[in-house]
Amino acid sequence: MTRQDVETAAEALRSLFPATPLQLNEHLSTRNNASIYLKREDLSPVRSYKIRGAFNFFRKVIASGGTGKTFVCASAGNHAQGFAFVCRHFGVPGVVFMPVTTPQQKIDKTRMFGGPFITIKLFGDFFDQCYKAAQEHVEDIDGFMVPPFDHADIIEGQATVAAEILEQLPDGVVPDLVVLPVGGGGLSAGVTGFLDGTVSSEAFLFCEPAGAPSLKRSLEEGMQVTLDQVDNFVDGAAVARIGTLNFAALRRFSAEQVMLLPENAICVTITDMLNVEGVVLEPAGALSITALETLGRERLEGKTVVAVVSGGNFDFDRLPDVKERAMRHLGLKKYFILRMAQRPGALKDFLNMLGEEDDIARFEYLKKSARNFGSILIGIETRRPENFPRLKAAFDAAGIRYQDITDNEILSNLVI
Repeated sequence: MTRQDVETAAEALRSLFPATPLQLNEHLSTRNNASIYLKREDLSPVRSYKIRGAFNFFRKVIASGGTGKTFVCASAGNHAQGFAFVCRHFGVPGVVFMPVTTPQQKIDKTRMFGGPFITIKLFGDFFDQCYKAAQEHVEDIDGFMVPPFDHADIIEGQATVAAEILEQLPDGVVPDLVVLPVGGGGLSAGVTGFLDGTVSSEAFLFCEPAGAPSLKRSLEEGMQVTLDQVDNFVDGAAVARIGTLNFAALRRFSAEQVMLLPENAICVTITDMLNVEGVVLEPAGALSITALETLGRERLEGKTVVAVVSGGNFDFDRLPDVKERAMRHLGLKKYFILRMAQRPGALKDFLNMLGEEDDIARFEYLKKSARNFGSILIGIETRRPENFPRLKAAFDAAGIRYQDITDNEILSNLVI
């Protein structure tokens, strides 16, 4: 990948859509006394940067005479939508393999983008099964497999993000910090490769969800690592193994440059950006902004920062779960199992312990564990996190036995 190759790819992309904006965000800049620019890949035609790599792959195959064959991909998300859009743009046939468990909304959007040029095949309960079926299909029909991130043309296409950033920054401005979300590594490999020599290696910060640290673990081990398990909440970046070409491009960086971000902290960013800025972000798209919140004003003050917002394909059916996770992360909501005396007035005495800013969000009598006592599951919301120590002190003073299960993942998932 050369700078000229990327600039040629970026120019070709203009037949598909204009450059996504690089916006100075006043909200984040003022909060951190810094100049924070957001590269808004959520404003591409498919609301993610994935369309770039797919377009570049198709463009090169078609230019080399690869017509008359079918293109194939396996994806349940942004890659499928970018793939479908590009199939329609070039007027070539494509087949998208998706797991049977893919939400109908994502299937419908992919079909909308591809129109009559794509066929969707649902196969398997898990992505690995789906991907294997796609590979077998490519061999059967002698088609072209379009990988989501581990291919030189895909990386080159994603690098056009960096080419646009340099054109859009004010004259003479070089970022002190470039924040990149990482899943399979295609975006990071492309952006760091293009900016090499312009932005120092130390100026890059990579962000992964805490439940899918494939790049960080691989850098720590000095080789590609396949994670035993992955938390799929941040589905756009929940990758068990970073791409081979991508890791080769990123292995020069330190593991200390990879920040792992709790999934619940990402939810805080999603709700904050929606409520304050009116910006809809998917979990992977919120990674870079969450990193800025984690760094804080002390480490950002006076700096010029570019954070890539990778996508905005958010399913609003997930919003209640996102709000729940955000409140728990901020310490504004907790769940308790407590033992309450079974006598007249016991519930009233308990309610009197609550302060003016406390509210019961859930109350469930679990079972009668003894003649004189019963077990209660209760969820409490409050306006300030410091209200909970006061409430726990009131429990202790009243002799109420309780267990805080808010951060007990196994138990809370079972009963909440």
